[in-house]
Amino acid sequence: MKNINPTKTKSWQILKNHFVKMQKVTINHLFKKNKNRFVNFSINFKNEIIFDYSKNIIDKKTIYNLINLAKETNCIEAIYDMFYGEKINVTEKRAVLHVAARYNKTSFFLKNKSIYNNIDSILEKIEYLSNNIISGKWKSYTNKKIKNIINIGIGGSNLGPLMIIESLRAYKNNLNIYFLSNVDYSQLINITQKIKPEESLFIVSSKTFTTQETLTNFISIKEWLIKNIAFTNLNDLLSQHFIAITNNINAAIQLGISKNNIVPLLSEIGGRFSLWSSIGLPISLSIGFNNFKRLLEGAMEMDNHFFTSPLNSNIPVIMALISIWYSNFWKTETEAVIPYSNDMRFLPQYLQQLNMESNGKSIDRNGNKIFYETSPIIWGDVGTNGQHSFFQMLHQGTKIIPCDFIASVIPNFFSQNHHNKLISNFIAQTQALAFGNIKNNTHEKNIYKLCFGNNPSNSIFLRKITPNNLGSLIAFYEHKIFIQGIILNIFSFDQWGVELGKQIANIILNNHFEEDIKNNDSSTNGLINFYKLFN
Repeated sequence: MKNINPTKTKSWQILKNHFVKMQKVTINHLFKKNKNRFVNFSINFKNEIIFDYSKNIIDKKTIYNLINLAKETNCIEAIYDMFYGEKINVTEKRAVLHVAARYNKTSFFLKNKSIYNNIDSILEKIEYLSNNIISGKWKSYTNKKIKNIINIGIGGSNLGPLMIIESLRAYKNNLNIYFLSNVDYSQLINITQKIKPEESLFIVSSKTFTTQETLTNFISIKEWLIKNIAFTNLNDLLSQHFIAITNNINAAIQLGISKNNIVPLLSEIGGRFSLWSSIGLPISLSIGFNNFKRLLEGAMEMDNHFFTSPLNSNIPVIMALISIWYSNFWKTETEAVIPYSNDMRFLPQYLQQLNMESNGKSIDRNGNKIFYETSPIIWGDVGTNGQHSFFQMLHQGTKIIPCDFIASVIPNFFSQNHHNKLISNFIAQTQALAFGNIKNNTHEKNIYKLCFGNNPSNSIFLRKITPNNLGSLIAFYEHKIFIQGIILNIFSFDQWGVELGKQIANIILNNHFEEDIKNNDSSTNGLINFYKLFN
């Protein structure tokens, strides 16, 4: 993987000149000029997903120049490096293996084939646990069937499984799945008020088994369980009610988790990319192991598309390039993700972490300060809710905000009346953003009603929200973010910035709550001392 400053490439300079010309072009003009624009600027994936990028301020020359940028920054070589298991997570000296979690021993990927043995054994354990718990064979300490699964984890150990389970609500079984992530005690109380301890199983998900929020919640839940279930053997109680997912097996054992109840997590799989791994156990418990496998298979199919497709017909590559086009040449600062599915309401939040934790960097792979844009700010909400809040700014505000609109042709919960109205809004909003209400030099006479259009968007239309299609969609975004990181010359698979706040929080927790504090900045001192007035 080569370290190339993108702004020093020939393609970047050509794109700067090309941008000057494209500033004067409108989406309306582009459609009038090319009657086949949808065909030329859309990609059909397996007849299951349509990616329409025609409503962007781009032409064939834009894509040609952006593809050359991808070539100049050695994207193809970087793709091979990730799939072949090279240590592209350089700052942590690790390979990046979330892709490997979706494959089996017959795969042509990875030089180190023994990794697949570990992956297979983890999948076997997920299947075994899922089947036993869903069927009712796994009993609680008081010989009750498990009805409630509570996942204790934060970040990727929370958002990924939560987003998938909610998106695939139509596939859910009889188990109730709860997510305990926040160290705010109110979330723990809210969950424990809804469940009975003798019918509940807790999954503690932490790669290092040192995450403060997760361990604090785990210890408090353990105390709650001990208080509410009469027992004669503590180890038996814990073994019937706790499972751990971690890379630090010894730490989990020391905190009371039975060794038989620990599912390993490979160190080479980052948290925000980990839903395909043992972190996905709650997904398997919610929708069944066979559907979990279909989720992996859908991601694998997108991997194959990403690995084998030419750059100019490669969905993740095209999407990454369009994002770079806007953030670095149009100087847009944000991107909105708008799923027209209430079940997919956590997708914007999930993609926020996936993108901003990966590419929110200001030092390049050469160790130099960056003076171009890396990660856009990702935000969004479900349609049609967003239409009655922030869409006003999208249509008439002063900022250009590229959007991804996502919907399914066939709903999982069917009402023709509801769905026709939902999809009409999905399609209409992209049309209104692109073309506004100015046509043939005539327009709304009331100036305050004018919508000038020329606001870009991608439309992603799934045939149906299935485990397979959702797996493809999420892998699509993973690879988009990877390509952005490669072109922008940053390390996408570490997150050192997250650690600083944790370190300072521990210092404050351990040293600053016992006496009058004077040795920090005046703001920190003032806030700590105000807190201590009431505690």
